[in-house]
Amino acid sequence: MATDPVCGMQVDERTAAGRSMFEGKSYYFCSTACQQKFEANPPAHVTAPPPADDTEHSGHAHHDAQTTREPLGQDGGVAVVAGAAPSGTRYTCPMHPEIVRDAPGDCPICGMALAPIASTGGGEADDSELRALTRRLWVGIALSLPLVVLAMSPMIGLPELFGLLPQARGWIEFVLGTPVVLWVGGPILRKFWFSLVHRTLNMYTLIGLGVGLAYLFSLAAVFFPGLFPLEFREHDGAVGTYFEAAAVIVTLVILGDVLQLRAMGQTGQAIQKLLQLAPNLAWRLRDDGREEQVPLESIAVGHRLRVKPGEKVPVDGTVIEGASRVDESMITGEPMPVAKATGDKVTGATVNGNGSLVIRAERVGADTLLALSLIHISEPTRRTPIS
Repeated sequence: MATDPVCGMQVDERTAAGRSMFEGKSYYFCSTACQQKFEANPPAHVTAPPPADDTEHSGHAHHDAQTTREPLGQDGGVAVVAGAAPSGTRYTCPMHPEIVRDAPGDCPICGMALAPIASTGGGEADDSELRALTRRLWVGIALSLPLVVLAMSPMIGLPELFGLLPQARGWIEFVLGTPVVLWVGGPILRKFWFSLVHRTLNMYTLIGLGVGLAYLFSLAAVFFPGLFPLEFREHDGAVGTYFEAAAVIVTLVILGDVLQLRAMGQTGQAIQKLLQLAPNLAWRLRDDGREEQVPLESIAVGHRLRVKPGEKVPVDGTVIEGASRVDESMITGEPMPVAKATGDKVTGATVNGNGSLVIRAERVGADTLLALSLIHISEPTRRTPIS
């Protein structure tokens, strides 16, 4: 085995696409494009080590059976990058998709908890953030319901519910509402603070202001009622509080966060299922007519590939020989296989029937329909704010 000096791929010397001599040494290439690039400037590729994370070279993409997404461009868009070395779950900020991390945490811009994109290492996705928010949600619901009943009782003709005086009711509301605002709403307050520090005003700025002012006003009404003039007092002499409003707002926002994270988790599972559809190997036809089984990343546009009965079509291409029926239900949803003959298009990851096909590769790597479908799935997820 030899190493392609341009892209760093392992190449079998017997089946290499090209061979060049430089300073008395032979170099082998996975494609003619790599060979042409080498021959244009041999010293640059001999003296410099091949790039370890090169995702695309000489017009053709290299990729494993799995793909990973990276931020692309100034608009924070998402691309399915071929050839990256995926490992574990990656995390991103739903409001700032240009932020991508290998571990959970908070967005350095807005403070939002980073959400998992997808598990690219074959393991289970980390749902610790979802479980933590779910716990906060249940605590918020458990404390907000009695708080609402207690606060709304005077409006339905029960000013002394359970025999409680207005002042005592205010203290109980304080006890029930404080954990909801300060602990359940902790992530919201943190995001509110980040939005002020980084001067990136967003919806959490508005939520934090509303909840904070309602809570602080209620604290003053309970602890320092004498500061308020008579115009602020109710008919029974007590100053009205807004603990229930602050608690309900916090609980509803946390509910939105939980629903959004669940949706993102389901999207990640859908991406995993799509990744599993891609085959790992392909039968490539050499110029002498012999077949060789090669890794999918070595397939380039223009290569002739044999698709045997029962195998998956490796890449998008056109049938140049043979006839068969191909199961395209993963694309169209139609259960009946579609007849394919010379000149017909085939799509990567679809399943060949009983016939044998020879196809010409036309779209490989990140250009295939399967890779593009990952973009369409992941793009709305990463651009939708949690609310």
